Amino acid sequence: MPLTLVHARYQLLETLRIPVAVVGSAFFPAAAMLFFVVPFAGDDPTGATYATAAMVTFAVMSANIFQYGVGVAEDRDQPWNPYTRTLPAGPGPRLAGRILAGLVLTYLSMLPVVVIAAVATAARVTPVGLLLGAATVAVVSVPFTLLGLAIGYSLPSKAAIVVAQVIFFPLAFGGGLLSAPGDAPGFIQTIAPFLPTRGAVELMWAAVGDWRPDPLALAMLGVWIVLLATVSGWAYRRDEGRRFS
Repeated sequence: MPLTLVHARYQLLETLRIPVAVVGSAFFPAAAMLFFVVPFAGDDPTGATYATAAMVTFAVMSANIFQYGVGVAEDRDQPWNPYTRTLPAGPGPRLAGRILAGLVLTYLSMLPVVVIAAVATAARVTPVGLLLGAATVAVVSVPFTLLGLAIGYSLPSKAAIVVAQVIFFPLAFGGGLLSAPGDAPGFIQTIAPFLPTRGAVELMWAAVGDWRPDPLALAMLGVWIVLLATVSGWAYRRDEGRRFS
């Protein structure tokens, strides 16, 4: 555990030394709140609450896909990274520290969304719902962490940036994050349950309101977690083999 905390502190310091990295992951969800949620659903307590939960999921996805997808790929290009792999502690504390630091940054990236919802909309949540929502953030970050790791360990940094950007908005739009529950276009409602974003936002809606998650969306979220864990593990082992062959 102490080694994990050391690696997490290092990752946090590296990120916070470039504040724009933190601002960037929080900007799009906050902008979406200001331009789409506040004017159109801000006066509806139920609609604003669900929209805020969707924007929190948007922030979680943004923070993890770009942080791991781009960050890991860039770290692999640095001479410090191969050195850390030779240390006797092994890869466990290093990876756990990265994930712990990523979770801290994920919570930071969603704070603007929560503040905007509190001061500019009629969104309401009980103290229990707020705690459940905060805990659910850690759960729904899992598939996007794995997706980011799969990108970061599979691709060079320039390609990782492009891939992260290309898949980000289709996942958000296709999963129904940019529309109210049940109000998405027909083709979105058809494909949404098969995307990890839908299962994630369904869990967030259930945490802060009376929403009943779609069993298909939750089942597919589990499938995505297993699939992405397999791909990210394979990519990591392949990268390890290349560096030490």
